[in-house]
Amino acid sequence: MASRIVGIDLGRDTIRAVEVENPDKARPVVTKYHEVPVPEGALRSGEVRELNTVTAAVKKLWSSGGFSSKNVVLGMANQRVLVRDLSMPKMGLTQIREALPFQVQDMLPVPVADALLDFYPISESESPTGPLVNGLLVAAIKESVLGNVNAIRQAGLNVKEVDLIPFALHRVLVRGPLAQTTVAIVDIGSSTTNVVISEMGVPQFVRIIPMGGSSITEALRSRLEVTEEQAESIKAHRGLSSAPATSELDFASIDIIRASALELLNGIRNTLNFYVGSHEGQAIQGIVLSGGGARLSGIVQALGDMTRLQVIAADAFSTIEVAKSFKSTASPQSMTVALGLALGSAA
Repeated sequence: MASRIVGIDLGRDTIRAVEVENPDKARPVVTKYHEVPVPEGALRSGEVRELNTVTAAVKKLWSSGGFSSKNVVLGMANQRVLVRDLSMPKMGLTQIREALPFQVQDMLPVPVADALLDFYPISESESPTGPLVNGLLVAAIKESVLGNVNAIRQAGLNVKEVDLIPFALHRVLVRGPLAQTTVAIVDIGSSTTNVVISEMGVPQFVRIIPMGGSSITEALRSRLEVTEEQAESIKAHRGLSSAPATSELDFASIDIIRASALELLNGIRNTLNFYVGSHEGQAIQGIVLSGGGARLSGIVQALGDMTRLQVIAADAFSTIEVAKSFKSTASPQSMTVALGLALGSAA
């Protein structure tokens, strides 16, 4: 019997879910996608703020989306999640994870008892004191993770795993030729931008930048004194286009969008430069751009000009089969995180 699991992406104002059949096979099959809106303030940076509101939205998502599985994978990635390089004495992964609370307190902004810790091994090396396992420490505020898990469980679903969203992005986007080089995944979400550097198909570096597409929207809303809906419309219409302004409002919006976008793009460039500067001999060959923020017109060209790297649009479905019964009018960018989370159940 085919196994199915659902990846859930808790966005700023939308909950998205992708159901995948046989996620552990060479060609997993996407069977369903659905999304529902959530009231403003119920979610903030992917974190549940109003438990009952989010639970009700998830119940609606399941009833209207027609998902056949109640087994789900959740994603986390915001300013309350930390990912850092870490080397540990060589031992089994279980033993490394058990030793983390005694090794990483100085790296955490909170007491170790208030954090959930995990370790992602990357490579092995030798040191004067013996062999090491080099990898990535993942630390998340326990309260934040459990709040999200409780909201999903109250909806009658089974949370099989909580995964790091940058890992989910890497899992679904770094396939085929991209797994044979050093590439940066840049996923511009609503309130955060995830950056993952992959070398030969292995994630080497992760940073979560606390800025996203909504930063531009908020700048337009506050400075032009318009509604959020009007700000989104202005952003979508103008983007980073060099076309001349057609009105006083349009002229004002140009400077606001460019200034906000420049701040975000600088953050991305500085992150990539930090990686190159701290990892000798590992030049980045290109950027894979994904996320809702990647739909801003002109941003591909602007990011390429700023980093002097080739920027390509993400294609989450290049190696994923879609069921004949699958129907959705949503953009592939909307599904990428939830799809990567569902695929992670096979890891």
